[in-house]
Amino acid sequence: MSASATTTARPELVEVADGVHAYVQPAGGWCVNNAGVLISGGSAALVDTVATEARARRLREQVLAVAERPPFAVINTHSHGDHTFGNFVFPEAVVFAHRETRREMHLAGLHLTELWPDVEWGGIELALPTATYQDGLTLQVGELTAELVHVGLAHSTNDTVVWVPERRVLFTGDIVMSGVTPFCPLGSVSGSLRAIERLRAFEPVTVVAGHGPVGGPEVLDGTEKYLRWVQELARDGVAAGATPAEVARDADLGEFAGFLEPERLIPNLHRAFAEERLAAHGEALDMAAAIKEMGVVFQEMVDYHGGPLVCHA
Repeated sequence: MSASATTTARPELVEVADGVHAYVQPAGGWCVNNAGVLISGGSAALVDTVATEARARRLREQVLAVAERPPFAVINTHSHGDHTFGNFVFPEAVVFAHRETRREMHLAGLHLTELWPDVEWGGIELALPTATYQDGLTLQVGELTAELVHVGLAHSTNDTVVWVPERRVLFTGDIVMSGVTPFCPLGSVSGSLRAIERLRAFEPVTVVAGHGPVGGPEVLDGTEKYLRWVQELARDGVAAGATPAEVARDADLGEFAGFLEPERLIPNLHRAFAEERLAAHGEALDMAAAIKEMGVVFQEMVDYHGGPLVCHA
């Protein structure tokens, strides 16, 4: 998809099952994520928000166009700003997240905006979750059930998925990407694979990934195949004494060449190399150290990409 198509494509609020909507932002690249809306019995709940003030206000407009009243709940699947920065435009809602997600949001603040200073972020305000949980939580949205299931270390150190059993719809957050390269440097490659196995057990009919088009169970397959390929590259790279950047440069993307943001191979290999050396981090993240490390890795991605990374948020 061309850059012009990416910037002009409009987000769509699509009803994927009775009362269950996916807010899909094409094409799903850097900071252009999906959200979800559950509407039933006069109640509404939102799964994730978006990155910029303009996008958040557009999301609010579309939600209020189909819901009788503003959402009583916003669920953050993880801490990253593209899924949380828009929380503040829903002041009527209680924001729910895992307790470590709240901690990471607080520590990271608005750091994401520094990676792409040319993006028109607007007057975003950090709105932290006010209701947290440890293992999971169930919300009732009219006749719909929203099961918040904490799956732990995956895309981030603490990921939550939202399962709507009555409609067999699964909101995966960024554990799963649809036609977009997965991204695990602040989480775990092996943890993501374990999480995907848990997601399969739901036997979803509809999968709303964190980025990219809505699909079915096959969306899980694409992310899993890519991550197993990254593990294989890391295994061979460590054995050969190569660096993640060297391995990425020599790798043939093959069936994954069509995924958006292929430069994410660099940070994914950094994490996979660490796991291959048995140095994967645990459930808590040293956010200051992670931000410093990502600054170095970000430059490697720029070099791999052959120029500045483009963000259409």
